Amino acid sequence: MSDKKINIKTGKPEFDNLYPMVKSFLEKDRMDIVIDGQKIRGYRSPDARSIWIRDYSDMLRAVKYFELDLKSTIDHFAETQAANGRIFDYFTTFPEKLPSERENWTKYVRVPVEADVEYRFVKAAYLAWQANGDDAWILNLLPGMGKALQYILTHPWRWDKNNELVKRPYTIDTWDFAYTAGKHEWLQFQINDDTFWGIMHGDNSGYYESFRIMALLYNYFSEHVKAETWNVRAEKIKAAMNKTCWNGSFYTHFVKLTPVEIAGVEESRQLSLSNPMAINRGVTTHDMAVSIIKEYQKRGEDNDSFVEWFSIDPPFPDGIFGDEKLVGGAYVNGGIMPLVGGELAKAAFEHGFEKYGVDILKRYYEMISERGETYLWYFPDGTPASIETSTSPEAKPTDGWGSSAMLYALIEGLAGIEDQSKQFQKVSLSPRWIAAGIDKAEVQVGYETSDVFLNYSYLHEENHIHIEIKCDDSNIRFHLMIPDQTNAEHVTINGEVVKHHNVTIEKSRYVDFETSARRGIAVKVRLNEFL
Repeated sequence: MSDKKINIKTGKPEFDNLYPMVKSFLEKDRMDIVIDGQKIRGYRSPDARSIWIRDYSDMLRAVKYFELDLKSTIDHFAETQAANGRIFDYFTTFPEKLPSERENWTKYVRVPVEADVEYRFVKAAYLAWQANGDDAWILNLLPGMGKALQYILTHPWRWDKNNELVKRPYTIDTWDFAYTAGKHEWLQFQINDDTFWGIMHGDNSGYYESFRIMALLYNYFSEHVKAETWNVRAEKIKAAMNKTCWNGSFYTHFVKLTPVEIAGVEESRQLSLSNPMAINRGVTTHDMAVSIIKEYQKRGEDNDSFVEWFSIDPPFPDGIFGDEKLVGGAYVNGGIMPLVGGELAKAAFEHGFEKYGVDILKRYYEMISERGETYLWYFPDGTPASIETSTSPEAKPTDGWGSSAMLYALIEGLAGIEDQSKQFQKVSLSPRWIAAGIDKAEVQVGYETSDVFLNYSYLHEENHIHIEIKCDDSNIRFHLMIPDQTNAEHVTINGEVVKHHNVTIEKSRYVDFETSARRGIAVKVRLNEFL
């Protein structure tokens, strides 16, 4: 696989080298499996030799740029979908827990306490379609995608009719084992009469995003009535989630439906990993997003942890979920996750904290560049995960889940290329190089599987910003960051003046305008100081 579609040149290694490093991690996570004579290519979690839709759907935010086979894994999850719409969590043909498990049979698993699987399936299909552009393929998948979401909206294990929100057993955020008050001898993955039920915000933000994806796809295929149905569902779940789960500063970790008290847990303070994800999925207002970002910044200042990318903070008491390894600061019980850092950086870029987003990317690059390693989680003192400290069978130093989130923040946040349909036909272009102190950059982002790309050169000099764009055929909405205390006086595209709007986000300045690009355009923004 070549890198001809992805290229970032700024003169800063933390940005220029991040994509090659992340791609190298992902290449080590690639899994090729044969099931029923069909070749399936997927990307594994760093802690188990299996293809989980939960990891894979997020990893596709990086994988989609270079992988040629983006269909086979999604097709296999679709082909094995249950009659009621349920999707499997993962499949594998490799023994997972040696030496007790030795058989190389084909294995499928749905962890019963999981409520997030179906939205991840929808997201994965959408991301693959963005890159491959295969309308017939995604159209064929749409009924199964809808069936998966209807399962969530109707099954008594998944839907709380009173709150009109997705429910689940008492897990740590989106993870797959539940609290039992000591009634189960190890990690509890099952639902039974002793299950403690509640609302976890991350499930609902995920379904909001998946409903919006369904609306986008149905509008794309001119089925506007179906699109509106999904848009209405999206707005309803967002309103219900923000009413039920928002505590005034961030999302309450777990809103209980079954009364239960856990000694030593500061529930009102627990900040869990799906908070920055909620921002990027679109359920927060700007003010809510700012509140979440500031909460992470504050905890970074007040905490002794080497970075503030907590899975949950403060953690639960040691071992109460059934495994003595789940001490405070380990794994999802307060461990540090690059996955959280990447989501937080992307949110920061979008909501006026651009320098904070840059800082996160720099700190992550420093973490991974010395040894060329990245882990799913770290202890707060910086010690990486290991097999001995994990509840999982492996702890590979090639975490594609977190690293792909960081790349997502770089490409869509700092470099600012966000595909809003497929194959860059509709693009939000938001270069934020001003925040990184960079005046000159060359950026190319494309999809290897369909041989399409968008390229821009960026130059900031004195009171002008020049951007030259090469692409196939795009409708581009510019949201260009400009220096503090300046306005865009006028904007020209190929020498013609176009309408523009100066915008302030927190203390950051932007200029917004839009155009259609056919092969290439030249943009020039003239700035003046207003303070």
